[in-house]
Amino acid sequence: MKQVYMETFGCQMNVADSDRMELLLFHSGYARTQVAEDADLILVNTCSIREKAEHKVFSLFGSFRPLKEANPDLILGLAGCLAQQEQDRLLRRIPDLDMIIGPDVIEDIGLALDQVLAQKTPVVWTKFDQHKQYSIPELQSIKNQGPSAFVNIIKGCDKLCSFCVVPFTRGREKSREPEEIYQEVRQLVAAGAKEIILLGQNVNAYGKHGLKNPLAFHDLLYGVADLPGVERLRFTTSHPMDFTRDLIRAFRDLGPLMNHLHLPVQSGNNRILEMMRRHHTVEYYVDLIEELKSTVPGVALSTDIIVGFPGETRSEFEDTLNLMERIGYSNSYIFAYSPRPNTPALEFEDNVPDAEKSDRLQATIDLQHRLSRQNGQRFMGKTVEVLVEGRSARQGARFKGRNPEYWMVLFSGEEESLKPGQIVPVQVDEVLGHALKGHAIAQ
Repeated sequence: MKQVYMETFGCQMNVADSDRMELLLFHSGYARTQVAEDADLILVNTCSIREKAEHKVFSLFGSFRPLKEANPDLILGLAGCLAQQEQDRLLRRIPDLDMIIGPDVIEDIGLALDQVLAQKTPVVWTKFDQHKQYSIPELQSIKNQGPSAFVNIIKGCDKLCSFCVVPFTRGREKSREPEEIYQEVRQLVAAGAKEIILLGQNVNAYGKHGLKNPLAFHDLLYGVADLPGVERLRFTTSHPMDFTRDLIRAFRDLGPLMNHLHLPVQSGNNRILEMMRRHHTVEYYVDLIEELKSTVPGVALSTDIIVGFPGETRSEFEDTLNLMERIGYSNSYIFAYSPRPNTPALEFEDNVPDAEKSDRLQATIDLQHRLSRQNGQRFMGKTVEVLVEGRSARQGARFKGRNPEYWMVLFSGEEESLKPGQIVPVQVDEVLGHALKGHAIAQ
């Protein structure tokens, strides 16, 4: 077989898309390699949410140029949101590119590759059909699956936040039919998956658009949780305005649904939230979290935060720090604002100096480190259930996996008795940032 080398930037949706493309390419005669020098095809799946990720992509393709010069038959491909956003302009920035394919047409990657081979000229496939039903066709076979598997259930977003390019690169919300999702989950479980992670840009808006018979997101969770072999269930990412009381009750009622929620807040100030077009207030968000905490004691919470949004004052930034303290997040994904093409915020004056953005970013990171350490202390000396993912490279810990609260757990244990996919009890002996360290308890 020929070989494909793949790199992925961005969100878990991109990771799932890369997994899908790897499987489609396998059926087209390409096996995955971890060595770029051995590849017949190099494919980079890209993100355009942050300017930093875009710069990394251009730098990476610069490193591939010597490989292309040494092997003119090497095919260089770029997929994902940056492909959809930049399209033909990428050919000017990266003249060695042979293939550009948008996220809406990754199912056609085999056909696009055939066209590249046939005509020996760059191919740009960024067709976007907003009226096409969202479906992921079943394949005859899938590769052996690790213990955790992603399942895309909805794509696009209707919230139109002023800083976000997703509606432009992935379109408006469209849901997959539930029976198609259930069938994919069955297939993944049969291939070895123990944990299913449902994905979408706004996953809890599932069922509002694109289904023959509307189905609420919490009802889909009940359906997936009932499937044989699903031992753990998670989902990401949610929007506060679509997070319902029925969903809170699902956390309480469903055994496989893990007690961790990622719920982006973005800012702790109502004026900034309004400029961001988030449609929720701080008070609304806090009420949701308090109700969830009272219904599901010990639930772990994570979020997304943007600092230095246009017009954000120091006092408004400190509102975000105060909210983080109040909620007590176990983890946060924190970014300094950067203007992005095709977003409404591009029209705002980006008037927070870069140095001030850096200071705010570091202050937010420092606070989150402290909150993570405090949250980690509640596990000290206790036994947690860990889904074994594989071997750990950390000294003194042979294995790694995650507990129900989505903390990475590094632990020691007997090699002969521990395998990926097992759920094992681990006693926590140490907190390492946003990771726990311990040892497996003999059963």
